This record gives sequence, C-alpha cells and structure tokens, in this order.
Amino acid sequence: MALEKEINQEVFRSEYQKAAINLIYTFNWMNEKVTKIFEPFDITQQQFNILRILRGAGQPLSTLQIRQRMLDKMSDTSRIVDRLIKKGMVKKTVCHEDRRLVDILLTDKGKKLLQTMDGLNDEMESIFKYLSKAEARQLNIYLDKIRSVENGESEKSPETPVTG
Repeated sequence: MALEKEINQEVFRSEYQKAAINLIYTFNWMNEKVTKIFEPFDITQQQFNILRILRGAGQPLSTLQIRQRMLDKMSDTSRIVDRLIKKGMVKKTVCHEDRRLVDILLTDKGKKLLQTMDGLNDEMESIFKYLSKAEARQLNIYLDKIRSVENGESEKSPETPVTG
C-alpha cells in the first residue's frame, strides 16, 4: 500500500520529505514485525544483537567492543548485558589482557537460543518477499548512500538501475 494511504497524507513538501517519512514509517513497521517474532523467546532485538555479536566474534568482548558493533548505537550496552546475565545468556569474565576490565562471554544457554532462532531466518526475511534479490541489493546501495552523507562520504555515485 502506498505511504499516502497508510498515513492518510496526500501531499508531501518534496520527494525527499516523503522518502524520510517513508523510511521512518517502514522502520517502525519492520520493528513491530521483528518484535513479534522475538516475543516467544522473551528477548529484545538489542539482546539478540548482542548475542549475535558475541557468537560472531567467537571470543569474549568488552562492552565497548560490543557497543561498537551494535546496530542501535544509542543503546545502553551495559544495561542490556546485565539483563542477559540475569537470563543466563552471557556471563562476565576477567579480561586476560587487563585485569581491571571485564569481558562478556556467550554461555551455552545463549548459544542454544541463537541456534533455535537461526530457524527463524526465513520468517525474518519474508518481510522482503515482494523484493527481488536485485531490488534488495539496490535498496542496500541506496540506504548505504543515505548514511554516507552523515559519515562525511558525500560523493555522489551514478544512479544504478534496478534490474532483475
């Protein structure tokens, strides 16, 4: 359904305004879909992200290292880690390089939960069922391009047509 119908707004100031509102609206729509997928596991998207980061690293990480890899840069990583500790998904260990620091380690319970949730990959990807692989690739290019302005990489690239 077109954005105009979804939010009952027929006119936008510009295509840029519409694109910005469409991104925000779509983010919230996707966030709701993914939250529903995670509900039966009593886990938030941020907690899942931390577990995924730890599994991918294959070694203990500090909260600073985890924060650098987080999708949600505004999150309070220490608080989320503490909640995962209470659930038995991660544990704190003394850092071998600097005993003043604490590393976070994925527990067997956390690994088991991730393995179970790996079975949901198709369900999560079904959000994009109306996009071809080429369209998804192009969407990624556009989203990266939007963020590149914020990172000071504002060089314009030629438009790439969607195929596929």
